[in-house]
Amino acid sequence: MVYVIAYLKAHAGKGDDVVARATPLIEATRNEEGCISYDLYRKPAEPDALVFVETWKSRAALDAHFAEPHLKAFQAAMADLLVEARVEVVHPEKVEVV
Repeated sequence: MVYVIAYLKAHAGKGDDVVARATPLIEATRNEEGCISYDLYRKPAEPDALVFVETWKSRAALDAHFAEPHLKAFQAAMADLLVEARVEVVHPEKVEVV
C-alpha cells in the first residue's frame, strides 16, 4: 500500500470553496481502480486548512490517479484558492520500534 497526505491552505475564508470543488474529485477518485480510501478533513481551529488522507493499493494506482482528468480539473480550480499545497507520499516500510 501507499499512503498520501496532502495539506491544503486556502486563502482566508476560501476553505468552503475548496471543499465544494473537492466533492466531485472525491466521488470520482473513490471509484478509481486501486483507491482504498480518499478522505478530506478540515482542521477544527483552522477552517481554511484542509488535509486529504489517501490509501492506495500500489504506486501504479497512485500514478494513474495523478493522470486522471478529475484530479487535473481540481488542481486547476485550486490555482486561485490556495496559498500553499504540499503532498507527501509515504511507502509502506514500517519503522519497527523495539
